[in-house]
Amino acid sequence: MLTGLEMFDVTGSVIPVFFIVIVGILAISAGSGIFRWVRNNRQPVLSVQTTVTSKRTEVSYRHSSDLDTHRSVTRYYITFEVESGDRLEFEVQGEEYGQTAEGDLGNLTFQGTRYLGFRRHVHGYARQFPDIHRSH
Repeated sequence: MLTGLEMFDVTGSVIPVFFIVIVGILAISAGSGIFRWVRNNRQPVLSVQTTVTSKRTEVSYRHSSDLDTHRSVTRYYITFEVESGDRLEFEVQGEEYGQTAEGDLGNLTFQGTRYLGFRRHVHGYARQFPDIHRSH
């Protein structure tokens, strides 16, 4: 059984280890972000023909007990399918998410895992649904 003085020794050794673990987690997180940024910068900027295959959102909620407030953050994702059949998912801004529909055809521009933009083909729907522009 530990005496009072030995308990303080255990606490004195646990707190520095806990601090080192927290600092290590923060360093690894920052390092991986920097690594991803550098890796993306080394990739060529590509622009490919693609189709929007799906869209999704991810909502996270936060509650502040101090102010008794609730806050939500929404992230928007679009999945594109290129001519080879590969699918790429990118996080996009809410405005772009709202202006894009599943089935849209266009050019996707990206660099590594970094989304740079999507330019919709105006005639995409006319090719996919030839009767859409007919007047009755």
